[in-house]
Amino acid sequence: MANLQYYNYPGVGTSNREQFSYSQAVRVGDTIQCSGQGGWDPEGKVHHIPTEINEQIDQAFKTVDHNLKHAGGKGWPQVFRVNSYHVPLNNEAIAAMARNFKQWMPDHQPIWTCVGVARLGEDDMRVEIEVVAYDPEGASTKT
Repeated sequence: MANLQYYNYPGVGTSNREQFSYSQAVRVGDTIQCSGQGGWDPEGKVHHIPTEINEQIDQAFKTVDHNLKHAGGKGWPQVFRVNSYHVPLNNEAIAAMARNFKQWMPDHQPIWTCVGVARLGEDDMRVEIEVVAYDPEGASTKT
């Protein structure tokens, strides 16, 4: 779909595009849809993912925010849908997600689907977060 605007932030975003042929975000009308973001430093040249689950989830939320802003959005305040994938899905991971929801979206609660999976894209990944954000102002500035 060449008529859509795709985004890949410098660092991990562009290296993943080159290596795996996918994008980090796409603007569809007045929404920004993000591919799964992990607990990596988005500007890093090499994926370094902390192994401690709370630290990894905290970093994944920062990476999602970075990705949304790179695509022209305002970040987490515009997010209305979250899908998260966990290895393993346990109470510690759920508590870390809820803590971050309250921190990053204190004024609203998104819809959320939370799934336990056997494996994610890299050996050390324990969380991957996809989001959809509503950004009508950003959509109106794109031509």
